[in-house]
Amino acid sequence: MPQATRTKKPDVKVVILGDMNVGKTSLLHRYTERKFKDTISTVGGAFFMKQWGPYNISIWDTAGREQFHGLGSMYCRGAAAVILTYDVTNWQSLAELENRFLSLTDTANADCIFAIVGNKADLTDTRIQGPDTDGEQVDERQPVVTCPTSPAILHKQVSREDAIALYSHVLRYKGLEEKACLPADKMCFETSAKTGYNVDSLFESLFDLVLPSILKKRSEGESSTVDLESPMEVKTNKAGCCS
Repeated sequence: MPQATRTKKPDVKVVILGDMNVGKTSLLHRYTERKFKDTISTVGGAFFMKQWGPYNISIWDTAGREQFHGLGSMYCRGAAAVILTYDVTNWQSLAELENRFLSLTDTANADCIFAIVGNKADLTDTRIQGPDTDGEQVDERQPVVTCPTSPAILHKQVSREDAIALYSHVLRYKGLEEKACLPADKMCFETSAKTGYNVDSLFESLFDLVLPSILKKRSEGESSTVDLESPMEVKTNKAGCCS
């Protein structure tokens, strides 16, 4: 087959799940394009390829709308990591992760890694509203000080303790012992796609953690290329408003 019809095959798959409007697509744009921009609702799913050292990682963005819910398990098939995303200002978005999205991960790898991610943290804390705040530690014991030019602060409906509780439930759902798994304090993140806060830390922490899965696949001799003439199953159209 001519070289033009073949390309590198992803070494591993990372999938982002969550209700509509929690900012899944915005997180991906912030990480892959280094900027924030208004997005429109994902229809079906779309994937981004990321070069991580010598490895190729596909990051799958999925639709949060209920009419596309049935596609979620297909996108999760063979996933090495799943990012369960909610909006820190919307309690229901956290509840939906357990009620609607967790069961979709049944098709993921048995050793799949889960991260619980609360996006839109900039809406609840002025200390992370500025640009280039990725990875900075925010001391929640310090009072939030607002000024006339600061955007309005919204009520934070989901606490870190709530996210940790969901992480524990995910492990129980998967039949895993918490003591044998990655600790919750390392797998629960709060991010802001708008300012970049913690976005790099989220993705790069996961990439480091999925390296064993990549090495296992390579040791088993899986092909590192994919035939581009094969029918594509992924739909990448966009429609509607706000991811």
